[in-house]
Amino acid sequence: MNQIHWLGLNDRFPNPYLQPDPDPSVPGLIAVSEQIYPGQLAQAYQLGIFPWYSDNQPVLWWSPDPRMVLIPNAFKCSTSLQKSIRHFCQNPHSEILVDSDFGAIVRACATSKRHGQDGTWITHEIINAYTQLHEEGHAHSIAIIEQGQLIGGLYCVSFGKMVFGESMFSRKKGSSKIALAALCAWCTTQNINMIDCQQETQHLSSLGALAIPRQQFLEQLQISLNHTNIELAWVFGKEILNQYYL
Repeated sequence: MNQIHWLGLNDRFPNPYLQPDPDPSVPGLIAVSEQIYPGQLAQAYQLGIFPWYSDNQPVLWWSPDPRMVLIPNAFKCSTSLQKSIRHFCQNPHSEILVDSDFGAIVRACATSKRHGQDGTWITHEIINAYTQLHEEGHAHSIAIIEQGQLIGGLYCVSFGKMVFGESMFSRKKGSSKIALAALCAWCTTQNINMIDCQQETQHLSSLGALAIPRQQFLEQLQISLNHTNIELAWVFGKEILNQYYL
């Protein structure tokens, strides 16, 4: 059994496409580092690796097998969600804002209470690292606004033509699903074939996500990375919901 890689400042990640998990007793754990070093997050995503850890842990880097993904045009818009989208779109005081206040969305995700979870993996270090990625044009936020108030949203990462979903939150029932529906609709317009959802959950399955072998995910990732980055195209509003769901 190989040891899990401990990464220093100038060390590169092991490529999960070329080698199995270092420790089968911790499936998906690829590497560990003392902190998130400059440039490390961008390098990780382009290898299909992401950080997930708590405040009292070192930085744990994961590439799970299987991998949960969502095909944008396969997003399941239930009858109740379609009703919520209709009400949202008909409200003249509602809007979708893209990249308007990235920090506010990440902080909202970090502080939202979640069923069965104590605390958050979105640490101060994570917030700082993803904010830097946002400033470089590789992390984006979608805010759901009603009556001038932020009621839900999500943030994600993009490289080439791959989008990596990170976290969602709701302050009003269903608002995070509206954000995800908008993201899926926009991805469809941009010919983005896959949204990475990372971990397999029942909630994601109910929205149309499915688990695929890691090898298949990494192959699709490499294809997507060969395309021109989509940063400049991150402009859309609630009209995209009308186009695809109503």
